[in-house]
Amino acid sequence: MSFGHADGVQSTPKPFFETLHALLDAEGEITLGELLNANGEQTYGLLVLLLSLPNLIPGLNLGLAPIGGVGLMALGTQLAWGKPHPWVPKRIEAQPIHKGRIKEALAKLETYLDRLRWQEAEQRPLNRRWVGACIAWVGFLLALPVPLPFGNQLPAAILCLLGAALLEEQAMWAWLGAAAALGNTLYFASSFGLILRACTKFFHYLAG
Repeated sequence: MSFGHADGVQSTPKPFFETLHALLDAEGEITLGELLNANGEQTYGLLVLLLSLPNLIPGLNLGLAPIGGVGLMALGTQLAWGKPHPWVPKRIEAQPIHKGRIKEALAKLETYLDRLRWQEAEQRPLNRRWVGACIAWVGFLLALPVPLPFGNQLPAAILCLLGAALLEEQAMWAWLGAAAALGNTLYFASSFGLILRACTKFFHYLAG
């Protein structure tokens, strides 16, 4: 599996986060569709961030993980399939963005990313299909009703890293995200029985 290609040198589009902050700082309400239309080819990375960030905010994760996880599985599958732009239902595009909370979580994410940002010997473009497959898998982990410490926060943090890797074309970040995804998978697998019982109760609750 390779997240980078050996051909060509790619500059890092770091100003994206400045553009996103400018949109979030603008007066008035902004919808998800308006935000996506302003970001062109970076739509996948932006959507991954928007669906993952709320799960990092303490007290805000009120049953959002399964919904976000399913959405991220769909996004990752489309990216892995090679679709240049994701399909998003019109009703979801019309939803307003809660700018304050997203901006707060985005600022924290940037702080962590700055610690990871260094000049690679050769900056290579991503293998976006492999990143998409990784996003789909971690989205599945996020959707699981896991009664473990940091059961939602860990996959959400990994997804934020993978989304940022897409936005800034950082192959190294994608590799770190893949390694973290493997660790998260092993963490969940170590408590498989507990997770299975929790999933069974969750599905019984939905059915009842």
